[in-house]
Amino acid sequence: MHTRHSSFVAGLIVSALVPCATASAQPTNISPAHKYCWGENVGWLNWRDAGSPPGAQGARIGAAFLSGFVWGESIGWVNLGDGSPADGSRYANTDGTDTGVNIDAISGDLYGLAWGESVGWINFDTRVALAPFGQQARWDSAAQRLRGFAWGENIGWINLDSDEHFVAVGCAADYNGDGVRDVPDIFAFLTDWFAGVPRAYTFGGTAGVPAIFAFLSAWFAGCP
Repeated sequence: MHTRHSSFVAGLIVSALVPCATASAQPTNISPAHKYCWGENVGWLNWRDAGSPPGAQGARIGAAFLSGFVWGESIGWVNLGDGSPADGSRYANTDGTDTGVNIDAISGDLYGLAWGESVGWINFDTRVALAPFGQQARWDSAAQRLRGFAWGENIGWINLDSDEHFVAVGCAADYNGDGVRDVPDIFAFLTDWFAGVPRAYTFGGTAGVPAIFAFLSAWFAGCP
């Protein structure tokens, strides 16, 4: 249904490729103001500041999967995935060599496993238990934040859905989640937009062509 907009979008691409200053690269794309979530038995979990300098190995929310590390003062490191799924698009989660948290392209629901060095597997696929209540772990593309609850057999529920303390993307223009706002983000966004992927098609809380303008505005504005 997007075909008739092809010429229009092509013009936008050309305009977007005009050289301009790009933001400094940073591996994590988590907002400094919204980097914590709460575990009922483990306390605060910091999604941004892993690594040296802080943020060098922090969590990243990409177009199709999560990667990087979360830090819990009482549980140590939690690995969301290495950022390199074996098939290039999704972690298989069939064995310990290709594990991580994925994002469903249609619903935004999270699925897959994270690994805590002292707490074992943390399951982000809570659709069976919580989807009837709208509390499954998921990526809210309109709000650019995580929602719902994840589950760890050894640590209980992890709350991603607090109104006061939640995990959000700090630079929405870093669409592919590689830590850099650059031209590949534009192509990644448009690929998803033409495919009708909700994360792109409803970017900025709009739908259809206005979502393109919302994304390009964010892209040209740069990243903090």
